[in-house]
Order: sequence, then C-alpha cells, then structure tokens
Amino acid sequence: MSLTEKIKKVLLVDDDVDLLEQNKLIMESKGFEVVTAESAKEGFETFKTEKPDACVVDLIMEHHDSGFVLCHRIKGTEEGKTTPVFILTSATYETGFKFNANTDEEKNWIKADGILNKPVVVEELLSKLENYLQV
Repeated sequence: MSLTEKIKKVLLVDDDVDLLEQNKLIMESKGFEVVTAESAKEGFETFKTEKPDACVVDLIMEHHDSGFVLCHRIKGTEEGKTTPVFILTSATYETGFKFNANTDEEKNWIKADGILNKPVVVEELLSKLENYLQV
C-alpha cells in the first residue's frame, strides 16, 4: 500500500497564505487531498470537521506558540491521538534554536510527531510520514 493510499487527507495550517497555497499545490500534485486553514483557531475547527489523516501546522501564527497550542489541542482529542501532526517552522533560521521531536519525551512535551523547517521539502515531509506510519 502506498503512502497516498494510506493517507488521503492532509490538513495544512499556516497564516502565510502564499506558502499555504504553494504547499497545497505540491501536496496535491503528490496525490493528497489537502484542506487548509489560516489560523490555529480555524485549524482546530477544520481538524474537527474534516478529520484529516495527517496535519502540518505552522509554529508561529497569531502568537509565537500558536502551533504548539494547536498541536496540543489536536493531540488532546480522541482522533488526534492517532493522527500524525508535524510542526512547520522557520524559527531555527531566525533564532538559531533548533526544535526536535526525535525522542518520545520530546514528542510528548511538544505534542507533535516531528518538526520540519521552512521552506518545506516535500520529500522530507513524505519521508517523515512514511517513517511515522511505517508504510
């Protein structure tokens, strides 16, 4: 079973509309159905109504921690416990601080299954999804 057969719907959440549309087009070209949201609040509502198979969430939106808060809210739902959620961030380039979600402890603290740096490399995202889901 290929990754696109296993994961059909991906939720992308980012307040940068240009980047959101760019990533949506790239993911759709790889065979995914993509739903989008432009804020953490809209992202959580979209998560509840659309029930995506995976989520990619920007870290800094309305607030510096909006992505962390959204991941925490998603992972706090019954569906979210088994939905892979990845944080997309440019914070490493801007601050030099590198976020990780490599260990179970980091994943539990951050409430995300992985961290991706902007600009997103689709192959890296697909690889993380494949590794997480063991496709």
